[in-house]
Amino acid sequence: MLFGMTRISVDVNDEWLQAAREVLGTDTKVATINAALHSFALRKQAADIMAAFDSATMDFSGSAEAWRYGGGRDLSRLEDAAREAVARDAAAA
Repeated sequence: MLFGMTRISVDVNDEWLQAAREVLGTDTKVATINAALHSFALRKQAADIMAAFDSATMDFSGSAEAWRYGGGRDLSRLEDAAREAVARDAAAA
């Protein structure tokens, strides 16, 4: 199936290509390049989704009492905890 495919000729750094093949687990140059492009497209989509979530105001106050049968989980620090986790992951990388 060649739906939406473009044939191109491009010079690629062999060391980078091999490193990408190992990370992506692909077995051909074409599969490696396509997987890498797909990965970056997914990153862009994820960034757009995170930006949408980031722009939404969330109020979890009272969440511990909001659920049926005697209450639920306290989610009041959920947003702060998520931001702290992202910062930790970024610092570790």
